[in-house]
Amino acid sequence: MFDAPGPRLFGTAPGVDFPRALVRGLRDRVQGPPEAMARVELYVNTTRMARRLREVFDAGPAALLPRVRLVTDLADPLSAAELPDPVPPLRRRLELTNLVSRLLDAQPDLAPRAALFDLADSLATLMEEMQGEDVPPEKIAALDVTDQSGHWQRSLQFLNIVQDYFGDDTAPDAQAFARLALRMRLAAWQADPPQHPVLVAGSTGSRGTTHELMCAVARLPQGAVLLPGFDFDQPRAVWDRLNEPLTGEDHPQFRFAKLMQALDLAPGDVLPWTEDPAPAPARNRTVSLALRPAPVTHQWLAEGPALPDLPGAMEGVTLTEAPSTRDEALAIALRLRQAVLDGQTAALITPDRMLTRQVTSALDRWDITPDDSAGTPAQLSPPGRLLRHVARLFEAPLTAEALLTLLKHPLVHRGAGRGPHLRNTRELELHIRRTGMPFPDPAALLDWGTEVAPWTAWVTGLCGQDRTGKRSLADWLADHIALAERLARGSDSEDASALWDENAGRTVRDAVEALRAEAHRAADLTARDYADLFDAVLSRAEVRDRDAAHPLVLIWGTLEARVMGADLLILAGLNEGSWPESPGADPWLNRQMRAQAGLLLPERRIGLSAHDFQQAVAAPEVWLTRSLKSDDAETVPSRWVNRLVNLMTGLPQRNGPQALAAMRARGAHWLALARAAEAPIAAAPAHRPSPAPPLEARPKKLSVTEIKRLIRDPYAVYARRTLGLKPMDPLMQAPDALLRGILLHDILETFLTAALEDPARLDAATLTQIARDKLAEVPFPTTRALWQARIARVAAWFVSTERARQDRATPSVANFEKTGEIVAQGVTLTGKADRIDIDDRGLAVIYDYKTGAAPSKSEQEHFDKQLLLEAAMVQRRAFPGLAPRDVAGAVFVSLKPGDPKEVPAPLDVAPPEKVWEEFIALLTAYADREKGYSARRALQKDNDVSDYDHLARFGEWDVTDLPETEVLE
Repeated sequence: MFDAPGPRLFGTAPGVDFPRALVRGLRDRVQGPPEAMARVELYVNTTRMARRLREVFDAGPAALLPRVRLVTDLADPLSAAELPDPVPPLRRRLELTNLVSRLLDAQPDLAPRAALFDLADSLATLMEEMQGEDVPPEKIAALDVTDQSGHWQRSLQFLNIVQDYFGDDTAPDAQAFARLALRMRLAAWQADPPQHPVLVAGSTGSRGTTHELMCAVARLPQGAVLLPGFDFDQPRAVWDRLNEPLTGEDHPQFRFAKLMQALDLAPGDVLPWTEDPAPAPARNRTVSLALRPAPVTHQWLAEGPALPDLPGAMEGVTLTEAPSTRDEALAIALRLRQAVLDGQTAALITPDRMLTRQVTSALDRWDITPDDSAGTPAQLSPPGRLLRHVARLFEAPLTAEALLTLLKHPLVHRGAGRGPHLRNTRELELHIRRTGMPFPDPAALLDWGTEVAPWTAWVTGLCGQDRTGKRSLADWLADHIALAERLARGSDSEDASALWDENAGRTVRDAVEALRAEAHRAADLTARDYADLFDAVLSRAEVRDRDAAHPLVLIWGTLEARVMGADLLILAGLNEGSWPESPGADPWLNRQMRAQAGLLLPERRIGLSAHDFQQAVAAPEVWLTRSLKSDDAETVPSRWVNRLVNLMTGLPQRNGPQALAAMRARGAHWLALARAAEAPIAAAPAHRPSPAPPLEARPKKLSVTEIKRLIRDPYAVYARRTLGLKPMDPLMQAPDALLRGILLHDILETFLTAALEDPARLDAATLTQIARDKLAEVPFPTTRALWQARIARVAAWFVSTERARQDRATPSVANFEKTGEIVAQGVTLTGKADRIDIDDRGLAVIYDYKTGAAPSKSEQEHFDKQLLLEAAMVQRRAFPGLAPRDVAGAVFVSLKPGDPKEVPAPLDVAPPEKVWEEFIALLTAYADREKGYSARRALQKDNDVSDYDHLARFGEWDVTDLPETEVLE
């Protein structure tokens, strides 16, 4: 194949379809019988590259295929038999988890235990890198740590625990196995150099083992290395500057420069693999100049005027600068849809997984499912989510929320009886919401579900799964899978296959079986540690369904940009922190120490991303997209986009500003389409409602507390009483003001009953003890402590004022929580007085307890009529068994911590007779057929929230709009 002596490097320009060019060059060079092509040994960088090469060969003409292998697969069957089997990554991480756990047990101050798995994973990653770059532990230990001795001592204690894994008698992990295989392969080639063609194609040599392989192959008698996206336009002076990792590794061509230095070759020694020109040579020159290593300004000034006319160079480029990530995703989805209609193959390339999910979601409206090379993380698949929910049952007592989350999962009770199961789940949810069952237990569930006893008995199996202490991973996993399969079977089936069906189920099962196989190597775990470990294992598995994907719409990672083959490339998420991604934090070695040790620098990933960008942006048709804002924060454009924009802006003599404006105009067109697609259908805003239902449909029963609502927000009374609507009870009844008020009334009633039986118990200690006993029933420890503290703060004040209240009038247990009702204008008014005392003159004193601030006298006079109406009801003997001569007073007892006080009702300015007259007038007004129930008539504050604001469509109107009465039939 090659006549000239090695080493040999070939390249293809950015934008060239690398697999197609590779095959064309092979066909041109391999002459002779058909089996000559089969003798070619070809190493490629990814499985996708190998698959694409097969597709190109299959397109014809018919021929035998070369032996295609991955650069990471260097052990043939014979050499693999001589090497020890590699250790699965999961096993190594479990072993490291044990070691880190023991170290943290011995020295808890080194790191929080919550970081156990993250530390083990990070250590495993560092080990793999050290083995891949051939960096022994001794080299790490010998680093100069003068400036960071404190941090280094802590890091060294963790690094010391992995030294045993570098011994010759230790089973290798994947990277160590690859290096052993490489050494064996190089030794075999040294002893007997292969005479058949051997090529490495598509790799940049970013890893140590791959770099060594490429150097060795380039020197073989018939060996060569094919570099993708080689910048033939970059001057020799720039290549010569790419010799220092600390300053040049973030450049797209740095890895090629390092390879040429290792082979003692110059840029001119890299020959084109084929004669095919790049799709956009002028654009390649422009991008090459834009990405020059710093400082760049003088290079731009010197070489910029020599660039070709920029409008022509950038003709196939669209720059889309969207206001938000949502707009960016929708514009991309629209362009992908257009590509489908035009029969184009389009690829979205971005490292931003959140953006790809948004694009996928937007495409779903047109029933387009993209072929996503990354797939879906197994933890987000239906079986993955179910297993994660089940794992969390071991951590804490079962909550109503967790119970219903499981019962509603699509894989639960999947077999026979799915319909009745959903009906029973619905009824159970309504029962929990009505009665309050934050932590369901078997007794409560069985008491409710007597009519569906088998199903209820099956549900009770979820109770009591929380465990304390540590258990072996094998025991946790066995119980976990057994419980999950029990849920999948349901109450009347023995078939749990639904849990493991389809691609997602099979992928998750493989991950579970891998964990089961290595479970004996893990240390004992707590329930929380087990759930975290299980999440981490699932997150590494990916679910792909290639059959459901559209063949013309692809989503690739940045590395796959080298595969090319698409008519349209969309480079998305081009913001700093996204593309390029921000380097991850390294808890072990800083940048300078990594350079000293010979490990990979954080800039390596940036340099690889830059090379991927340089290749992709050279495609015939390409989109560059970014969002101006993300999560309401301004974004910074990717450094490569920023350089390209700045270069073009500064070249008016090459029509740079006009080319940039044309790129943005093409993007603005699609953004306008995105806005149009999202534009709501024009509709007139709703008016402020004031419905007037028929008289027979109006409320016939109101409580004294609802009169305040009838005055301030009549629409709420209409929605609740006429329409029969009420807010849905919460699933997990929160410890809110309502619950606090109910408990406070119970505590005070119990306390006063005890004090009346034994006056000696009228003291703060008794009140505090009763509060403690009552609050013990609250299933929220923090809330329980806070409420107990609130009562303790006001206990002394309440006791002292209670003595004064008892001196004023005599309380009676029979008059606690006293309920009464009276009919007026055809409406029954009901009221419940917390307490009605009778003084020695036969006059009544009414009390109402408040956990917060009591309404002021002005509020009571105009809006909050509760106590005033109760006084009028007492005067009219509406409370059975109570016939006082009159009302001597009505008082709110506010138990607000820090400001407890008594707030009397203004009976002097609003006597019961007057209040009753006003009440009759109010009822008479609403007995008018034309009188409507206006929304938000007189709320205390404009920003007060009503339970029925959404029903009234508040927001389409405001309180300055006049209500429009609508007489209903």
